[in-house]
Amino acid sequence: MDPNQMLKQMLDFNKSAFDNSFNAMLTIQEQNEKMFDTFMEQATWIPEEGKKLIQEWINAYKKGCEDFKKAADDNYQKVTDYFQTAKKTK
Repeated sequence: MDPNQMLKQMLDFNKSAFDNSFNAMLTIQEQNEKMFDTFMEQATWIPEEGKKLIQEWINAYKKGCEDFKKAADDNYQKVTDYFQTAKKTK
């Protein structure tokens, strides 16, 4: 088997595993956010400033997840492009 083909298969497997794990993490995060929103609606003792601060944390977490996913996708694409370029030069 061609070493580049084997590495490409490994890369595809790793990308698939990453995507599945990331999607599972997002699903759990979304469920936690729904549960937390319900709690915040019922928690009248928490001041509005506290609720705004917590919402900012949630938004920062979401943005961090989106940035991480984009960086991972970009890097997987760079490696894929590298293997395609290496295959063409042979």
